[in-house]
Amino acid sequence: MAEAAAMTLSALQKQMRKRFEAAGLPTPRDDARLLLLETLGISLTDLVTRPDEPVDPARLDVVNARMERRLHGEPVHRILGHREFYGLQLGLSAETLEPRPDTEVLVEALVPYLRRIIDEKGACRILDLGTGAGALALALLSLDPRATAVATDVSANALETASANAAALGLGDRFAVLEGSWFAPVEGLFDIIVSNPPYIRTSVIGELAVEVREHDPLLALDGGLDGLDAYRAIAASANDHLAPGGMVGLEIGFDQREDVTALFEEAGLARLSALKDLGGNDRALIFARDAA
Repeated sequence: MAEAAAMTLSALQKQMRKRFEAAGLPTPRDDARLLLLETLGISLTDLVTRPDEPVDPARLDVVNARMERRLHGEPVHRILGHREFYGLQLGLSAETLEPRPDTEVLVEALVPYLRRIIDEKGACRILDLGTGAGALALALLSLDPRATAVATDVSANALETASANAAALGLGDRFAVLEGSWFAPVEGLFDIIVSNPPYIRTSVIGELAVEVREHDPLLALDGGLDGLDAYRAIAASANDHLAPGGMVGLEIGFDQREDVTALFEEAGLARLSALKDLGGNDRALIFARDAA
């Protein structure tokens, strides 16, 4: 009996895309391509120029297993175990939020302040509250070798992941971690305090997309009854840890600009800017200890 024809790169990509489309996944073509390229260790050029190349059966089994995970709602980058953020490859773990492109808006907003502080002081101390995979702190550290960062999180697993990411990126000597809630383990003053805290109201957690609801850690999502618990905690102690002229940069939910602004203004900080994300929604706020 003749052997069955081997699955080719082109046929496998087409099969994956069709299954993802049938399952109603929002980006079936992109998901299929990314899983295929990463799993097989090939480039997009390989996929285009060698469409009829047969797929090794052992690797095909791995692709199929990952395809099934995606069909059950697991995000592509969770399956792969890493995601790019601000040009940096960051490893993910069960207790880290998957960094999204919209969060890069906050990094970009802080760049001028980072540059100014370093020009004035020759250094910049950064505090990243609830760091997760370390995305915000590491992105800022990557911009200037004179910046240093301390990152806090209640999750030891998240801090291990963030430390591993820092080491892999060659930033480990300027990155330290502290386990604890918000400012609890922190001492000293910082030039920039940054955070992407949990800000989703408890009542709507169950309405989130399955990719978020079942795969991002609940601690990184649930912001309490009104979604503002973390902002209250940060606002209450931010001034105690800000150097003169220091900045606070926060990611926020699409409908939280005025509520978060009120909390920080009551705490004695002035809002300098409010930024929108790639979809035109409110996404980040910048506050200063001094209004000047």
